[in-house]
Amino acid sequence: MKIEFRVIFSIVLSLTAFCLDSFINQKQEKHMYTYLALGDSYTIGEQVPHKDNFPFQTVSLLRDKHLDVADPVIIATTGWTTDELAASIREHNIREAFSFVTLLIGVNNQYRGRSVDNYRQEYMQLLNQAVAFAGGNPDRVFVLSIPDWGVTPFAEGRDRNQIAKEIDEYNTACKEITLARKCHYLDITASTRDNGNKPEYLAADGLHPSGKEYAVWAHRLAEIIQKSLNH
Repeated sequence: MKIEFRVIFSIVLSLTAFCLDSFINQKQEKHMYTYLALGDSYTIGEQVPHKDNFPFQTVSLLRDKHLDVADPVIIATTGWTTDELAASIREHNIREAFSFVTLLIGVNNQYRGRSVDNYRQEYMQLLNQAVAFAGGNPDRVFVLSIPDWGVTPFAEGRDRNQIAKEIDEYNTACKEITLARKCHYLDITASTRDNGNKPEYLAADGLHPSGKEYAVWAHRLAEIIQKSLNH
């Protein structure tokens, strides 16, 4: 009888431990947030270490706030326009949903002289795709405005006022579509205009932001993402 009791007791302990481990794993999986970042050079962080781009800095800040967030999945390449980003998304054939998604696209459309009307159409399709990637929840989609590269040393000799005017037109369209879709819109253009001629806020190419500028974006972005995730 004593042997049987010990055997039964051992089995019960094993089952209890197994159930507890399963419960803990489920809780961990439940709270592991995933992040998809869509964009161009401003998303990958051209000319800066990977850890200094805004998606990775944002994740680091969220982890500091005790949120369990996986490393970001980034679909972005320097020079991409809206249609090129859309083509790459199709090639990746993503099927899973993400806890939240960021989107920053359009500067190369403006740089190549494409119309705002063309941008509107293609951006709207990308935003709808971003919402789908966020499980159909627009509150989990965060759009960053297009930076103004016209204030940087790279734009020396160009019509800076015209660049600013066109960037504003693009951002007006971007904001209108984003808010109509009930997604979040974060204006980081003003920061790029304030800091775009300061060496410490620029990468070595005199065009793209440094990690210091991306940190400005990341702090603001992490704050609104945290609020959304805590709802």
